[in-house]
Amino acid sequence: MYKNKVFFIILSAVISLQTAIGQNNTNSPYTRFGYGEISDNTSGEQRAMGGVAIGARSPNRINTVNPASYSVSDSLTFMFDFGASALLTTFSDSPTRRTNTFNANLEYLTLQFRLFKGVGLSAGLLPYSFAGYNYYTEGYKTQHTHNNVPDTVKYTQSFSGTGGINQFFVGLSFDLFNHVSLGANGYYMFGSYDNVRNLLFSNSDYTSTYETNSISVSSFRFRLGAQVYNTFADKHDLTLGFVYEPKLALNGKATQSTTGTVGTQTIDISDGFELPQTFGGGLYYVYDHKLSVGVDYSLRQWSDALYYGATHSLVNSSKLAVGFEYQPNYKGRKFGDRIMYRLGANMSNPYYEVNGVQPGKNFGITCGIGFPLPSSSRTMINMAFEYGKVGSHSLLREDYFKFTFNFSLAETWFFKRKL
Repeated sequence: MYKNKVFFIILSAVISLQTAIGQNNTNSPYTRFGYGEISDNTSGEQRAMGGVAIGARSPNRINTVNPASYSVSDSLTFMFDFGASALLTTFSDSPTRRTNTFNANLEYLTLQFRLFKGVGLSAGLLPYSFAGYNYYTEGYKTQHTHNNVPDTVKYTQSFSGTGGINQFFVGLSFDLFNHVSLGANGYYMFGSYDNVRNLLFSNSDYTSTYETNSISVSSFRFRLGAQVYNTFADKHDLTLGFVYEPKLALNGKATQSTTGTVGTQTIDISDGFELPQTFGGGLYYVYDHKLSVGVDYSLRQWSDALYYGATHSLVNSSKLAVGFEYQPNYKGRKFGDRIMYRLGANMSNPYYEVNGVQPGKNFGITCGIGFPLPSSSRTMINMAFEYGKVGSHSLLREDYFKFTFNFSLAETWFFKRKL
């Protein structure tokens, strides 16, 4: 009966996530640049720890950031995880001028189990990037007529964008020499997004212009991962993790349509897009199954990747994250013994420029809590809270509060009951 209920939960999550594909996870004007906001693909537990994941290795959690982690799965356990988030953002271009937006959406769905001894498999649906914004500016333009008389007209310039890129993935990893695990994720990327820009004049004597830039993606990529792990004096577990992605062509098609003084012009671009070479490393330490501490660093070399056929549009981005987790007693019989408490922080720089200037560093402070189900020692309901800052008042500042909820199932399924 319990498995039937869990299966129903999984099926409902799959249907809901399929419905949610293409919905916006943000209202940020910064998603106008590049491919929008790039997802780190961290789970709810990892977000509560500041995004630490590269060195994380647990038989009760799915870690899609480093595919080398899948081999830790035991032979009897099936794992499933789906997450949803809500985002409240305050935008300001001065200390007194502010506006608020709210978004909520299902985000990811993953599963994992062991194929053979020392070989684990994971699969699921993840976001790669998303875009969502709608804003406008107003001003006045003055030009001289043929009689050299100045004529001033009001104009409105509006910007809007929607869409995103999603990805199905399948990952496999295997243990090597008892203390090393190697893994790989293969992704099929799909989706599209539109950026629209309009220039409207209040005087019909002036010609308004409309421009739409659309990118649709149908492409493959892959990620390699490695983890070196060991246990010291029975109570100390240490893992060193690495991830790598090569620079690859992004199979996408871009269409630019402009309507204005010369009628309508459409330009199609079938190549000239690439995904960046990516490096990442992380260290993860666990003391006596109670206290966990991790640190991650990653680098994406966007400046070498083509975007609309050029390499000067995007810039390299990096991220540093640190996180902590505490569980009083994972074998305890009391409910409070098995609650997990998490804390973290991260700092990163964006991969785009605005008017030739890279915005200031972004940062986030996170915390979270995980509640075990009364009938299970490993299945958890997790909540993560994050406060973060993007940009600055000199351009546009975003202060956001993000709440992530995820249901992380880890149950013993694959065994035969004895009568």
